[in-house]
Amino acid sequence: MSSSPGIKRREHVDMMYISIETAIALASVVGNVLVVLAVCVNRALRNTTFCFIVSLAVADIAVGVLVIPLAIVISLEFNTQFYTCLFLSCLLLIITQSSILSLLAIAIDRYLRVKIPTRYSTIVTQRRAYVVVCLCWILSFLTGLVPMIGWNNLDVQGNLSRSSNIVCEFTTVMRMDYMVYFNFFGWVVVPLSIMIALYGEIFRVIRRQLNRRAEATCDGDRYYRKELKLAKSLALVVFLFAVCWLPIHIMNCITFFCPKCTIPKFALYVGIFMSHVNSALNPMVYAFRIKQFRMTVIQITRRCVLCKPTEPTPCPTSTPALTEKVDVNL
Repeated sequence: MSSSPGIKRREHVDMMYISIETAIALASVVGNVLVVLAVCVNRALRNTTFCFIVSLAVADIAVGVLVIPLAIVISLEFNTQFYTCLFLSCLLLIITQSSILSLLAIAIDRYLRVKIPTRYSTIVTQRRAYVVVCLCWILSFLTGLVPMIGWNNLDVQGNLSRSSNIVCEFTTVMRMDYMVYFNFFGWVVVPLSIMIALYGEIFRVIRRQLNRRAEATCDGDRYYRKELKLAKSLALVVFLFAVCWLPIHIMNCITFFCPKCTIPKFALYVGIFMSHVNSALNPMVYAFRIKQFRMTVIQITRRCVLCKPTEPTPCPTSTPALTEKVDVNL
């Protein structure tokens, strides 16, 4: 018996979705593993800023290793128990939430570096950075596991028992009021708003510093180029975060506030993999724009992939000098 055109079209969309998600997962894992390796290899990169960047990289590796495979499995609508499906869905939220909180931590760190440069090293210590990273992950687990303690769709399933099987879909087990009010408004819109405010203040402070230094020194043009690179990086971070995460949450809002509205499955898939592709873009935004980091990654690639000896770096070998250079070029 031949398959109907509708089934063939759905299978085609599913295969295209799985292929794109697999490519995103590979790019995310490879790029972020290089981020972690570069920080481990180069001592000059082991400062508080890179502590947060490594936390973000670990979250993004987890997106490629766990979140995307789980998203693919859930999209295939396999049969499982309600709480098993709910727990898998919560894992998606936990890991993606840790990525968002890591982005926020980096934004706050950059703000403090620009706002209080002379007191930054005494306020933001390595130990405090580790504490912040741990808090980000703990908070991600607490917010992501909220549906497990009752804010879920179990009551919608009627007399469903714990041992009964259901077709595992994200919307089957997750309540849309949780996704819209708690997850989106509380843990996406609020961090995004804070980041926009922080970056806006960073731009204001940079502009003021550029004007002062341009007037006070003859080296103002060089300083302006370095600060402009920083400003562009920060603007790109906010832009990519919004572009990658807002579509899927907007579709959730449409589903919640307009139950009669139908969102095409293809559009839903596009929204999902756009949120995942942010994890593959983060290494390029946060790491590959840093000259010293880029040189370290090239050396790792030459040694581990191309089996060639590493070339001596032309940069100074002292940690303070490298750290200062990294901060300036970020």
